[in-house]
Amino acid sequence: MKGKALAFGAGTVVNAIATGRGAAFGLNLWTRAEVTLLNEPGYFEGRILNDPSEDTKLILTTVKRVLNHFGIQEYGARVTTNSNIPISRGLKSSSVAANAVALATVAALKKDINDLDVVRIGVDAALEAGVTITGAFDDACASYFGGFVVTDNTKRLLIKRQPIEEDLAVMIHIPVKKSRTVESNVKRIKAMKDYVEHVFNLALNGDYRTAITLNGLIHSAALGFDAEATVRALEAGAVSAGLTGTGPATIALCSRDACGDVESSWSELEGEIIRTKFNNEKAKVI
Repeated sequence: MKGKALAFGAGTVVNAIATGRGAAFGLNLWTRAEVTLLNEPGYFEGRILNDPSEDTKLILTTVKRVLNHFGIQEYGARVTTNSNIPISRGLKSSSVAANAVALATVAALKKDINDLDVVRIGVDAALEAGVTITGAFDDACASYFGGFVVTDNTKRLLIKRQPIEEDLAVMIHIPVKKSRTVESNVKRIKAMKDYVEHVFNLALNGDYRTAITLNGLIHSAALGFDAEATVRALEAGAVSAGLTGTGPATIALCSRDACGDVESSWSELEGEIIRTKFNNEKAKVI
């Protein structure tokens, strides 16, 4: 019994740590998961092909939670993921992996399940595995459903979801060093609560461009990240730019004509540059 699934990346509009409410958008980056169920109860094996040094606890926990959801105890599993999403840079690699593995496990079981239940299983797995602070329901929804989403992470409520129709490219600056969300200084982030609340209201009213930039500047200050990549991108013509997640990556939205200028503005900064686009497609079995 085998299942394969694909889930997509996401970027931050409003970080949910300070207020419990957040917003995010889908990115055309991906994680593929393959789950093979074994007649070996209690045996679980995982591999992360794109970064074998990473801990497999999240993907194994996700499989176990899907099996528990259906009350199934007679299987073990072999889980493999592969991805083009840089891990621990703020591009929702954990949420995407959990979505892909949960959906692949459901496919292997040949079961039917509500989309939001798949997302919630992945969120619970991320909390159990210790890779998130809030459960990142906003990130998980943006990854699973695509488009622009606004959520209440505390209540696990999808407040708003709409496709992004703007013809903008997405440029991402990826610093070399990883940054684990659970190692972030929550006290400093929550000190920004009133300002994040204002930014959340902008996002709720559909102004994700302004929200991305203000959210990024607020969290760069709180987390001690240099906002140089953000300022350079805006100076080069980006319509929006800011830190994504708890960093350290910076995302910039720009017209096709401005992409070259944004990339050039980042050329002196250490790290990798990725050019991609919005994703409006839902996660899927493959």
